[in-house]
Amino acid sequence: MATTAADTLRLIGIRLSALAQDGLTYGDSDYDLDRYRQVGRLAAELLSALSGRPATELAVELGRDSGYATPKIDVRGVIFDEAERVLLMREKIDGLWSLPGGWADPGDAPSAAVTREVLEETGYHSSVVRLIACWDRELQGNPPPLPVHVWKLFFLCRRDGAVQPPAALETLDVGWFGLAELPPLSLGRVNHRQIERALAHHRDPSLPTEFD
Repeated sequence: MATTAADTLRLIGIRLSALAQDGLTYGDSDYDLDRYRQVGRLAAELLSALSGRPATELAVELGRDSGYATPKIDVRGVIFDEAERVLLMREKIDGLWSLPGGWADPGDAPSAAVTREVLEETGYHSSVVRLIACWDRELQGNPPPLPVHVWKLFFLCRRDGAVQPPAALETLDVGWFGLAELPPLSLGRVNHRQIERALAHHRDPSLPTEFD
């Protein structure tokens, strides 16, 4: 996927924001801390100019993290049935369909994070078979561009135990779909290529974990 000037500027904004966060964590003089706050505000203004979102809104979003700046982790659980249909849930946020998943919480092992998300969003108890991909969201074409750097972890899972109603807070519906009959996807969370790659791993357990 070709990198545009806007993509480059957005990455500069993200890195400036991370630099400001690191500086506010480790800076030890009032002068330095003031300069890092200014860098953080400039990063928010740059990202605002590129995205059209208010700089104040972005500043709040960027300021939620503290300590050394690191990528955020998005976990996704992939379950196929005997007919190679994939388990999807319909998001309340946008009315579109996605693999169950979300941000990993501090204190969770990756396998615990993804099985919790699967249970909450679909009602299916599951267990992790293996990690099939660790993807940089920047390289995967998941819109829209975000003001933070994200790694997407995809886990192949299997059903394990009884089924219960999903959490009504996040889920409109749950269903099983063949690759040729996928419903409209919430592309910021998962795209067709990612589901295709997951099916390839389901069919061939010898495939190595994918990284990019």
